Amino acid sequence: MSIRTIIVDDEPLALEELAFQLGAFKDIEIVAQAVNGIEAEQLIRQHQPDLVFLDIQMPGKDGFQVARDVSNGDQVPHIVFLTAYDQYALKAFDVKAIDYLLKPIEESMIDRAIQRVRKQQTSPDGDMRGQIETLLRTLDASTIPSRKPGRIAIKKEARIILVDMEDIVYAYIADGVVFVVTAALEGMTSYRALEELEADLDGQVFWRVHRGYIANISRVSEVVPWFSGTYRLVMDGAGNQEIPLSRAQSKKLRKVLKW
Repeated sequence: MSIRTIIVDDEPLALEELAFQLGAFKDIEIVAQAVNGIEAEQLIRQHQPDLVFLDIQMPGKDGFQVARDVSNGDQVPHIVFLTAYDQYALKAFDVKAIDYLLKPIEESMIDRAIQRVRKQQTSPDGDMRGQIETLLRTLDASTIPSRKPGRIAIKKEARIILVDMEDIVYAYIADGVVFVVTAALEGMTSYRALEELEADLDGQVFWRVHRGYIANISRVSEVVPWFSGTYRLVMDGAGNQEIPLSRAQSKKLRKVLKW
């Protein structure tokens, strides 16, 4: 019986090396590879794998967030976490069928994890959803170093300008490129999706006001009625530019701004 597997790591060389190492195991079938948490969750839901090797520190969503989200699905995969932080590895050893591998990963470590999965496949009575929840409680995710930056790099012509996150007025995506607008400039970023930028921003201040826009709600100076029950937001500090506000988000914003 093959073990349908997805591997996830935001470092291409690490992903390539893991795929090579897994090639030594005849019953491992790699059905997909992902380079960030958002892509990982989509592929897990699409392919419904038996096993996921999941990096913890990733853009968009970290491995813990992905594990929590997919544990609510109909079919919960075995999850093996990958990390470079050894101080957390010992906490996971008591959780059966889920492993926690410390980088650089040796083949013997992978073999141990796969043996646990094989054992679970022959003993299907285990509660995988409950085991994931137990592991997430055991590991204190709040103590893992955060990769959220305090500043963001904006590319403007030939220049790369560092801007404080709090100075962002709004962000948007166009033709697959994420742009950021501040009071002083507008330029492109290296983010591949708005979701990745959203994960690095303060959710109390920055809202996904439209599928293509994130707004700093403290910079909203006016709400303008638009067509079909939608609205436009006038953004203070960005030349009073207007950005769209979806109907769904207008209900939420109405409660906060009391209009």
